[in-house]
Amino acid sequence: MDIFGIKALLISALIFIPFEHLFHERPQKTFRKGLGVDLIYVLFNGFIIKVAVVLIAAYTLDAAAIVVPQSMMRAVGGQPVWLQVAEIILITDIGVYWAHRAFHKIPALWRFHAVHHGIEELDWLGAFHSHPVDAIATKAISLAPIFFLGFSDASIAAFSVIYFWHTLLVHSNLRIPFGPLKWLIASPQFHRWHHANQREAYDKNFAGQLPLLDMVFGTYNATGNKVPEKYGVDDPIPSSYFGQVGYPLMPRGKLSKPAVPSTET
Repeated sequence: MDIFGIKALLISALIFIPFEHLFHERPQKTFRKGLGVDLIYVLFNGFIIKVAVVLIAAYTLDAAAIVVPQSMMRAVGGQPVWLQVAEIILITDIGVYWAHRAFHKIPALWRFHAVHHGIEELDWLGAFHSHPVDAIATKAISLAPIFFLGFSDASIAAFSVIYFWHTLLVHSNLRIPFGPLKWLIASPQFHRWHHANQREAYDKNFAGQLPLLDMVFGTYNATGNKVPEKYGVDDPIPSSYFGQVGYPLMPRGKLSKPAVPSTET
């Protein structure tokens, strides 16, 4: 088992680095600012999150065995795999949407999520650049219902592969026209406008995979082909991995963030 995700990292690099060089959204060096820290995130966070997911699954399955009727779990797990995967994508992304929105709206949670938004040069490696507390909490909220309801191992495995590659894609520095699919599937253009440090991007595009959720809840930002002027946050996020991990716990004044109070539902 590749517990540190080294194989996945190498395969991803072989795919994304050449494509980002040929079809980039904005000019950016491969060995860009923060690359070394992002590699540490891949190795350390990859291991920590794998352990966390195993624990989440174990505790959730124990609870499900007590609470959920076996007939219901058999019915859910007995559906065609493709249908289960579609259901998992919907259920998990609802969890991701609301967890993500909470991490923006609640100041104590924003301190952890600000680490992810501190990325100033966005590419595929940005998918790994999240504070462990942020990543684990979001995984717990989005995945617990999947284990609880009894989806099959095959469907969860298929979803995991789709989610991994799609997450790298939406963080990538690729200019890919999605056409009408942009309303159904989150694109790099959709997500880079979540990372933009510009007023029109504040508190927008929270969904991980399904832009429809942002449309339904009033947080969709349609940007056409515009390219963000800049990424990042206004606060001086530490440049080192351990500095960033400790950043949310450091005493300081009120954090500024790429979000403003809104009246949207």
